[in-house]
Amino acid sequence: MTEVDVRGLSCPIPVVKTKQAMESNPSDEITVLIDSNVSKENVTRLAKSKEYSVDIQAAKNDEYKLTLKPAK
Repeated sequence: MTEVDVRGLSCPIPVVKTKQAMESNPSDEITVLIDSNVSKENVTRLAKSKEYSVDIQAAKNDEYKLTLKPAK
């Protein structure tokens, strides 16, 4: 599993870092830690466009944990 922590970063950096993780680890499940609703929506859109399933868990203070799983 690969973890990408983009808390505190503004778009497009969360999307760019998530895309890099997808390209570097194409068969891995990726966990993305986010603290912005906009970043959550943008990373979700990216993941779905790359045929990843997305599980979103809300954490504290507008933080989210996204679990991205590649299509098999």
